[in-house]
Amino acid sequence: MASEGNMNGSKVADMNPCSAAYNSEPSVLCLLLYVFLGIVSFITVCGNLLVIISIFYFKQLHTPTNALILSLAVADLLVGLLVFPFTMVLFVNSCSYSGNLACQVRGSFDVSLSTCSILNLCCISVDRYYAVCQPLTYRSKINQRVVLIMVTFCWSLSAIIGIIYLVVEMHSQECGEECFAHIFVVTSFSPFFSFYMPVVIMLCIYLKILIVAQRQARIIHNTTKSGAAVSRKERKATKTLATVMGVFLLCWLPFFICLSSSPYFQKDPVPTSLFEALNWLTLSNSMLNPFIYAFFYSWFRAAFRMIICGKIFRGDFANSKLS
Repeated sequence: MASEGNMNGSKVADMNPCSAAYNSEPSVLCLLLYVFLGIVSFITVCGNLLVIISIFYFKQLHTPTNALILSLAVADLLVGLLVFPFTMVLFVNSCSYSGNLACQVRGSFDVSLSTCSILNLCCISVDRYYAVCQPLTYRSKINQRVVLIMVTFCWSLSAIIGIIYLVVEMHSQECGEECFAHIFVVTSFSPFFSFYMPVVIMLCIYLKILIVAQRQARIIHNTTKSGAAVSRKERKATKTLATVMGVFLLCWLPFFICLSSSPYFQKDPVPTSLFEALNWLTLSNSMLNPFIYAFFYSWFRAAFRMIICGKIFRGDFANSKLS
């Protein structure tokens, strides 16, 4: 998610230590930072590419649920391919704060793809709600048509938000320091639709799932007396939901709190380095998503092993039974 240095009313102190304006040569710290971010970008691309290949290749994974995971992986892959490298290249020139067209386009891609990733996570939570809370009607509620509508909604709304962001960014160069439209979009409109609304929906849904899962576990326990097995499943479900929301909030919440509160700190501008660090933290969620949403499932792990070992190139394993 793009962070803006001069947010027309929410100023940020431009003190980028890697900027060419401050250093004639990149420092060792900056070089190490670029190497680290390059590794994160590489892992992001490879991890999401594994998810995409797995879902496309193995017929067992051709399900509506995995179609949502596929959409998420595509959004995160584009973050790794476009946003990460673009941000790294322009970071040396304090891109986010110079207001040129390249920076504005980069910001638009950042906002659009990050929003798409979050909205896909929200749709996955809806899918999990019906799977756990309404299992008897799950197949009728979450079918290919509904999933297609969800995916189309995610990408369309994300594109609209990205375009609005780009238009307002270009207009803000004309209206000066007190551009209300720019302040509203950066600190209110975009954060609300890109983060706050989806995160409230996800929290409510996962809380409901947790309550229903615990209730079902108690019923099974009272019926079958297999308390140990049920207890293990309940702890695993709780751990999975806690991991999903915990990592998501850890990556995204600090940035949006800082972004939304920045207009109230006029006398003490937010340091550029803080915005940049929090921005990179949000982007790292695209690297972690494949591990969270795919590595939890044994069939994805089996698919990944077959792809990494090159087994799928030595024969037709599309119909293989994944454990």
